[in-house]
Amino acid sequence: MKTTIFAVALSMISCFAYSQNKPAYLIYSDGQEVQWTDLVNAAQASDIVFFGEYHNNPICHWLQFELTKELYALKNGKIILGAEMFESDNQLIINEYLSGLIKEKNFTEEARLWGNYKTDYRPLLEFAKENKLPFVATNVPRRYAAAVNNGGFEALESFSQDSRQFFPPLPIPFDPELPGYKAMTEMMQMAGGKQGGSMHIAEAQALKDATMAWFILKNLQGGSVFLHFNGAYHSDNREGIVWYVNHFVSNAFKKIKLKILTISVEEADDMGVAPVENKADFIIVTPSSMTSTH
Repeated sequence: MKTTIFAVALSMISCFAYSQNKPAYLIYSDGQEVQWTDLVNAAQASDIVFFGEYHNNPICHWLQFELTKELYALKNGKIILGAEMFESDNQLIINEYLSGLIKEKNFTEEARLWGNYKTDYRPLLEFAKENKLPFVATNVPRRYAAAVNNGGFEALESFSQDSRQFFPPLPIPFDPELPGYKAMTEMMQMAGGKQGGSMHIAEAQALKDATMAWFILKNLQGGSVFLHFNGAYHSDNREGIVWYVNHFVSNAFKKIKLKILTISVEEADDMGVAPVENKADFIIVTPSSMTSTH
């Protein structure tokens, strides 16, 4: 009985402390609260780190930048950056900008940047520029995702070899029973979409995941950590990009043994309660009342 009372009291004190201190974030792993250094150390020991974000969450973007800086120092510069927010056909423009061959004005006008680039992703690209790091545009150009959304993977067969350099070799592998894709299909069906159209939406999503995985693997370097920034959906539960990385390693990139680390995010009213779903190796919990970037 005394033990139970003590546990309740400790919980109340903990909750009170959280409310008084108002931390910007807490980190959990396997249901237990851990420290930032635990996440950094695990990232340092990995080959690929997927930092899954909410695109409008400023704490995510800040911690992405902090992790980048710390990994750069710990790995003596041996890190590679890559992001969903840049499309593969813009790699040349990114390389030209990082090399100082073109001005930022030209880069921002031509690279089809996201609306929150300046506040949320520019610091990462500028860090790469200042420290001469590779920055990989991993996502599929949106025109190809749109084509698949309209006509399925078969639509990619109509594009030229020049076009095909911007996504993985055909045919694109696809497992419609993966929970994320299956849920997307079922949701569209409930919304009144046709069976074919609903499946095409999942295929378009899969093309993005497959392309990101493909360009991550193509740009891996031994001894370096590839730090990839993407929406949490793309790597939660080791589906999406992670599934494709493992598939391509087994079928296209032989004899590569990879240590993959996943990071995700949740927003909560009570940050002191561990996330119910263990969807990543580390889960960053931020206040649901936090102001979003857009």
